[in-house]
Parts: sequence; structure tokens; C-alpha cells
Amino acid sequence: MKKILLLLFLCISFCQFAQQHKKSFRVIAFYTAQHDPAHISFVHEANKWFGEMAQQYHFSYDSTNNWDNLNTKFLAQYQIVLFLDTRPESDTQRAAFQAYMENGGAWIGFHFAGFALTPSQYPQNWDWYHNTFLGSGQYKGNTWRPTSAILKNEKPQHPATKHLPKTFASSPNEWYSWSNNLRNNPDIEVLLSIDTTSFPLGTGPKQHEIWHSGDYPVVWSNKKYRMLYINMGHNDIDYEHGNNQELSFQFANVTQNRLIIDTLLWLGKSAKKR
Repeated sequence: MKKILLLLFLCISFCQFAQQHKKSFRVIAFYTAQHDPAHISFVHEANKWFGEMAQQYHFSYDSTNNWDNLNTKFLAQYQIVLFLDTRPESDTQRAAFQAYMENGGAWIGFHFAGFALTPSQYPQNWDWYHNTFLGSGQYKGNTWRPTSAILKNEKPQHPATKHLPKTFASSPNEWYSWSNNLRNNPDIEVLLSIDTTSFPLGTGPKQHEIWHSGDYPVVWSNKKYRMLYINMGHNDIDYEHGNNQELSFQFANVTQNRLIIDTLLWLGKSAKKR
């Protein structure tokens, strides 16, 4: 009888332990990491950081540079998709991602994942993604060098930004501007933008890469989808001396990290409800 009770106790204890440590949702990150050293640096940093956060917050994190995995069968295993640096290029991959999002999937895109410029290696040849889904249209310009900006929390009630202060200093980043005015799109909800106290933003030497005024959203969501775009994702690199030394890191910023963690938990929680 004692043996039976002991076995029963061990079984209950194991089940409780397993339940407590059960992965609440699964995340898959797609990346390329082949060209710009700043983007490659961010991808390596992101894969390490997300792996650590997965252990801490009890979700599953995988990553792949095989964009052919962007198919219906593979995506069905995951509740959240990340694009760390680029976007899918084939029609098949794009169709699978659009179907995933239109059927309740969740997505977080970083920095270069929103880039499109015609002509370039990444032309604006995907209207649904850049105009409907992101709402930003083409890349228009950027600041240089990567510098920290004071970011303004425009939606403190949103699940992704509810733990952020009214303003905070970001990690150094190359900031993008866009061809479309996001504020004219009723589907787009701007969460963070560059505060006017940041200006002038950038150090040059090209004068058009130093911003002195303007409205620049940097984090937003499309209310028709479960998604968030985050413009951060470009580490500062010592290009000038040819050694590509990393001079800054995105995930060295605790406040900025809170944004990403809360976004994951928000999207993961809603996925669990589904």
C-alpha cells in the first residue's frame, strides 16, 4: 500500500512539474544574415536573447535561415513568426505567410523586415505586405550613424507598451522613414514614435541623414492582424576601420526589451485562447 501511495505521489508531483514547465506557445524566427554586418550582428544577438527569454518565460523558440520552411505545414506548428532581418521572396513563401496571418497567425518584424525600395535588391514588389499589412509602403530614407533616440509611448494602454514609460532612450539604431503616412491609415495603430527631443537625430556626415524635425513612427500594429513591426534592429558597426567591430547592441536596453517581451506574451496569450 505504501508503494502504491508513493507511486501516486510521484506521479502527481511529476504532472504538476510538467504542467508548470509546459511551453505556453511556440515561436519561429526566420532570418537571412548574409549581407550587412549590422544586420548579421543583430540576428546573432536576437537568436541568443530569444533563446534565453524562452527559458525564462516558458515558451519554445526555434530559428531557421531556410525560407522554404515558410509553408503551411511548417507554420502550423507555431503560434508566432518573427522576421529578424529580411522578408520572403518567392511567391509560394509569400502566399503561405499571407494565409498564415489571415487565419489568425501572429508576427513580429524587425527593422530590415520592412525594407523595400525600387530599384534595389529588395524592390517593392509585394503590395499586400508593404501597403496592406505593414502600411508603410517603400523605404524613403534613414538616419546615419546609428544613434539612440528618445521614443514616445503613444499608446500606454496597449498590451505591448503598457509597462513602458511615457518616454525612454532606445538602443542606438539606424532609423527609417517611409513613403506612406501611417497616421492616415485607419488600420494602423502607432505605438511608439521619435520624440522631438531627439532632434537632431543622426551624426552624418551626409546632411540628409540627420533629421531635424518631422513625424517618425517606429513601432506600430495593424488592427486587422495579430502583429507588431519594430524598427529597431541595426547595431552600430565600425565600418570605417574595416574590422566590423560591434559598437552597440539592441538587447542591452532593458526598457526596449520590455516592449519585445510584452509583445511576445500578448501574442502568445491570445494564441493560447484561440
